[in-house]
Amino acid sequence: MKTRFRQLVTIFTLAVSSTAVSYADDWRQWRGPANDGHSTEKGIVKAWSLDSNVKWKTPLPGRGGSTPIVVDGRIYLTSGDAGDLVAMGLSADSGKVLWKTKLASGDQPARGDEGNSASASPVSDGKHVWVFFSNGTLACLTIDGKEIWKFDVGERFGTLDIQFGLTSTPVLDGDHLYLQLIHGRMQRGDNTRTGQVIKLEKDSGKTVWVHDRVTNADFECKHSYASPFIHREGKSEMLVVHGADCITSHDLATGKELWRFAELNGPTRWNPKQNDPTFRFVASPLITRGRVIVPTAKEGPLVSLKLDQLKGDSSSNPQAVAWVSPKTPDVSIPVAVENYIYLLQKDGRLQCVEWDTGKEVYLQRVHSSQHRSSPVYADGHLYMASSDGTVSVVQVGPEFKLISSNNVGAPVTASPVISNGTLYIRSFEAIFAIR
Repeated sequence: MKTRFRQLVTIFTLAVSSTAVSYADDWRQWRGPANDGHSTEKGIVKAWSLDSNVKWKTPLPGRGGSTPIVVDGRIYLTSGDAGDLVAMGLSADSGKVLWKTKLASGDQPARGDEGNSASASPVSDGKHVWVFFSNGTLACLTIDGKEIWKFDVGERFGTLDIQFGLTSTPVLDGDHLYLQLIHGRMQRGDNTRTGQVIKLEKDSGKTVWVHDRVTNADFECKHSYASPFIHREGKSEMLVVHGADCITSHDLATGKELWRFAELNGPTRWNPKQNDPTFRFVASPLITRGRVIVPTAKEGPLVSLKLDQLKGDSSSNPQAVAWVSPKTPDVSIPVAVENYIYLLQKDGRLQCVEWDTGKEVYLQRVHSSQHRSSPVYADGHLYMASSDGTVSVVQVGPEFKLISSNNVGAPVTASPVISNGTLYIRSFEAIFAIR
């Protein structure tokens, strides 16, 4: 009987352990497991200081805005390093640096102190890591930092011509890697078009297809710092690309454009303001629950599109538009939780709008500093970081509730990451594991 009891206890313990593991999320890409900024984990720390609830802190060799990823107990990130550009692997448990690989030289600051050439986030399938830098260097490494292949996208697809360097994070899907290279000459009257959507073999880096993405964007509007996303819903699958005054979707097999929504730069029915020649997109779209939540730029609109109504050029189709809001986040990606969408404005105000109508529920100051990262959600709370190192925690719901403000002592432009019970914050000086 005792032996049988011990067997049952062992089986139960293994079952509980297995369940715990199954509910712990790796964070394999910039916006998390489902590309929506959500973590399914519970009990994540909501308040800390440099002396409390910090499991470890690892200094970094230089600044970087790239959001780290966490895969199979390892953290991968990119960084500047005394003028060089490097990829790094760390132990997620201890913060120990396992390897550092130099991939390029010529790290450049962006917009003064706001960023540098290590801005795009890595992606990983657990066997390899792919990294991209603003100077056009794209590389595939083993999880131990050994270079498999590397090339300059500007040399292969045309010289990159973008004011602050290309910050778009590649998309990894199955056996392929997808890029959006949306840039162009900032000269009035120059109609040169350089927007491309690209599919590569992930193991070799070979080009599968290149789609020329033609738009009417002019001057700085040709530039996009946003990232593409793959969306699957039922039998439908697509690559969604954002920039140059419009948002488009593309067939994964061929690159063919499936639908387009333009008229985002004014004056149009969706944006009544004057045409803005500096209307460059930074914030990426949110695609979830049959909707595409489309940020624009500066004082432009936020548009909620109905996926099932988007076919061909849908720019003038009112049936494709669920609602339009006059406020857009300029940098941060929207996050949707239940009946609300949360929009972090660059100046530190958090806007909450209704999912169905776009009606504003509140607009409240979270913290008085620039916010150039995107919020993440876990267990009823949003985590958001600012350029003075303050990480704010806000409870979701129709009433604004700031739970805590926590400073890590250096600027943060990377987005928070949640994996296996731990909150990871990457600043310009260090990466923190908080739990």
